[in-house]
Amino acid sequence: MGNVPYNTSLYKRPYVESFEETPLLVAVLTYMGYGILTVFGYLRDFLRHWNIEKCHVAKERAEQKDFVPLYQDFENFYTRNLYMRIRDNWNRPICSVPGAKMDLVQRVSPDYNWTFQHTGKVVKDVINMGSYNYLGFAENNGACAEASLQATHKYGVGVSSTRCEMGNLNIHEEMEQLVARFLGVESAMAFGMGFATNSMNIPALTGKGCLILSDELNHASLVLGARLSGSTIRVFKHNNMQSLEKLLRDAIVHGQPRTHRPWKKILIVVEGIYSMEGSIVRLPEVIALKKRYKAYLYLDEAHSIGALGPNGRGVVDYFGLDPKDVDIMMGTFTKSFGAAGGYIGGKKDLIDYLRKHSHSALYATSMSPPVVQQIITSMKIIMGEDGTKLGADRLRQLSENTIYFRQRLREMGFIIYGNNDSPVVPLMLYMPAKIGAFGREMLKRNIGTVVVGFPATPIIESRARFCISAAHTREMLDKVSLQSITVKKSPVSYVVMSEYL
Repeated sequence: MGNVPYNTSLYKRPYVESFEETPLLVAVLTYMGYGILTVFGYLRDFLRHWNIEKCHVAKERAEQKDFVPLYQDFENFYTRNLYMRIRDNWNRPICSVPGAKMDLVQRVSPDYNWTFQHTGKVVKDVINMGSYNYLGFAENNGACAEASLQATHKYGVGVSSTRCEMGNLNIHEEMEQLVARFLGVESAMAFGMGFATNSMNIPALTGKGCLILSDELNHASLVLGARLSGSTIRVFKHNNMQSLEKLLRDAIVHGQPRTHRPWKKILIVVEGIYSMEGSIVRLPEVIALKKRYKAYLYLDEAHSIGALGPNGRGVVDYFGLDPKDVDIMMGTFTKSFGAAGGYIGGKKDLIDYLRKHSHSALYATSMSPPVVQQIITSMKIIMGEDGTKLGADRLRQLSENTIYFRQRLREMGFIIYGNNDSPVVPLMLYMPAKIGAFGREMLKRNIGTVVVGFPATPIIESRARFCISAAHTREMLDKVSLQSITVKKSPVSYVVMSEYL
């Protein structure tokens, strides 16, 4: 089902997204599958209660029976009876650079995934379709690796202090000036952790008496930051501008609950690319609403910076918009730049305020010098300031790979979600048994994928998520698409339910 914006006059380019509803039969079978798993889960719990089957999970001690429970019963039930059966699909140890291909440590489980043992063998040359290595900068050779090595020799690995004490190096300031120039904003500041960039800075920007309007599919770091702020939070439907405008109108008309005083601030919080859906925010419409109702806009470009736009400058660049229309521009260095940490960019007054009030700025240890150098070098390559066309070539290659791979999957009849230009490609699996089967069978074919199910997705929308990289070749993408259709049609996908039971 196509998802067409209702105000196309704001767009300078076609905006095409696809979200096909779960077929009724598939939904019914999926619910039946979870029902069967739940029944068998309670049966196994009964056997564990009477010590017929060994219980491996943490549980309340008998002498603490009158205490408030420390462990949530349903969460434990789901973990021990459903997740544990397919746990081998996650947390696989990697023993190489997570580039286009990677090496995995082989492991086996003698007790149905409760524990793992390493065999001492290595699975070589696994095609990496799970890392957010959009521009291929996760590498151990080339300009970035050499520059980071030199920075390590000069500065060491750790700084052992915060920026406001003895941990402010000249390359930290150079990086922040470069980030501001790259984004097209007055100023920017960097943080050592992308998650904390959201969770620790939103509370510094809003508080009691403020209203946060959050997309229902926002990342956990945004949700946590909003909750920690003490602000009132209202959620609008994903990428639905009618839903957002209704909340804005209600906020203006009614004000705060009980007192009906005007809100001190109204902050709209959205992401550039939504990492589980592969969708791109309708930024032109969000900005139009933000201006109309005098709200502030917080844009998380964790997945879109470097991965979208003709110059790799994210969703703002992708839509050809003015960066000044976004009040708080947030992003991470962990994906397109092959590094770690996050940033916030905006007006100089905003950044100066955050330097004094952000917990993440005041109390966190400074970023590691080789990581900072990796960011500087990769960003200069993207901007073309290294004197080569390598950055432009990688941006073009990522765009071509994304369009090609999505087209291949559609031609094969797969249901995929998201925007045509999004390098995050969710392939729908639906049924719980297919989650484990797909991940295992793809690994047998030397393809590493991320499979996702409830509670990270709605219960009937389990999926495999592919992340496209500029480092992928057409041959790799062809192999992945061909093996995907082979695995999806394999009888293994339909009989693997017994492994849950």
